[in-house]
Amino acid sequence: MTTLIDAVLAGSFPAILLLLTVFTGAMWLLDRFKFAPKRQAAAEAACGQFDANSAHSLRAAGGESEVLKARNTLREQHLKMPVWLDYTAGFFTVILAVFMLRSFVAEPFRIPSASMMPTLQAGDLILVNKFTWGLRMPVFNNTLLEVNKPQRGEVIVFRYPKDEKLDYIKRVIALPGDTIEYNNKVLSLNGKAIDIKPLPDLLDADGSASGAPASYVTMQTEFLPRENAAPYAHNLLITPGRSSTVSGGRLHSHKDACTYLPDGIRCTVPAGHYFVMGDNRDNSEDSRYWGFVPDRNIVGKAFFIWMNFSSLSRIGSFP
Repeated sequence: MTTLIDAVLAGSFPAILLLLTVFTGAMWLLDRFKFAPKRQAAAEAACGQFDANSAHSLRAAGGESEVLKARNTLREQHLKMPVWLDYTAGFFTVILAVFMLRSFVAEPFRIPSASMMPTLQAGDLILVNKFTWGLRMPVFNNTLLEVNKPQRGEVIVFRYPKDEKLDYIKRVIALPGDTIEYNNKVLSLNGKAIDIKPLPDLLDADGSASGAPASYVTMQTEFLPRENAAPYAHNLLITPGRSSTVSGGRLHSHKDACTYLPDGIRCTVPAGHYFVMGDNRDNSEDSRYWGFVPDRNIVGKAFFIWMNFSSLSRIGSFP
């Protein structure tokens, strides 16, 4: 299991934030129960000395207001945190608030590639719900409170199993125990082909979707089956002429769970894992190539585009 120090040394921001929260929290406790009482006692002693030695002469020279002003200044000087404590314990409440929001409520991410087009585009800034499926301890990823599990069709952010320092985003296609087949660009689940609805072709003028400028890509709506609910409808892209052959050498785990077909792959998803794919099917490195996503690697459910500086019209929720 990844330790906190290992994660910090690897440059993990959640680990660094957790370490800062623990450190500043320890300083805050030391200040509250040790340093602050000492400053309070020193301030009271200084004010008592002031009252005994200086108050009468100041009152005679400048009146009651000057006495109070001088006394308050003296008190504040003794109560003031030293600089080193101000920059540790003083930041605890702010760091704690950021840690709690980012770890248990919502976390921002930036979409780096076109693998989730047309749903998400490169440059989209999204929010990820961290409590949809329960609460997990950051860095260690222990489940503190489990509410439910990811379902087919939901878009998830997860730590890439081959390099957990990287965050990936894909759509859940198959659940633990499902048998999934993607062959000649046709998706089947548990022996049944998934329903699709053709949509007008999309002109990929700049090559952002297919990597080939001024070409058309096929768009269609896919209906993923769900338990006790209507199918999950979402749009996806297919690039005509692009091979759907999968190389078996790159699957990182559970090779015995998959069979490599001439034009695709067939897998039975192991317990505690999920099969994910990008909506831009022919331009996505996903579970077809590197394997399954362990439950413990899941960060949260992506649900909202909060900004795209190139296209403000993209702000909003997505399927």
